[in-house]
Amino acid sequence: MWMDKLFEGVLRVLTPLGPRYLRPSLPQRIYLLWLFRNFPTLPVKVLSPRQQKHIEAMCSRQGFISLYGDLVDLPVLGTLEERPPVEAASVQPRHPGRSVSDGAASFADQ
Repeated sequence: MWMDKLFEGVLRVLTPLGPRYLRPSLPQRIYLLWLFRNFPTLPVKVLSPRQQKHIEAMCSRQGFISLYGDLVDLPVLGTLEERPPVEAASVQPRHPGRSVSDGAASFADQ
């Protein structure tokens, strides 16, 4: 299993659009095996700034691959949860709706 991951492994990145896959080089696969040695899935928050830079560089240099056809059975080195943080300021406050009695009263007045 480790040898399969070492020579053919891909990195799964969970994005808002769904999972995307990267095919890293051999040195990058070794680094990712070490990074995901204890946990198969890691959120971006737990990575150091250096590790985040490394992952971002991999994504920008290599781009994502499609896992259709022959590539479906490739072993996954690890899964990186890359969900954007939800900011409290961006959430719109909900306005209370009209109560049923208000709606019934306006209907009865007609």
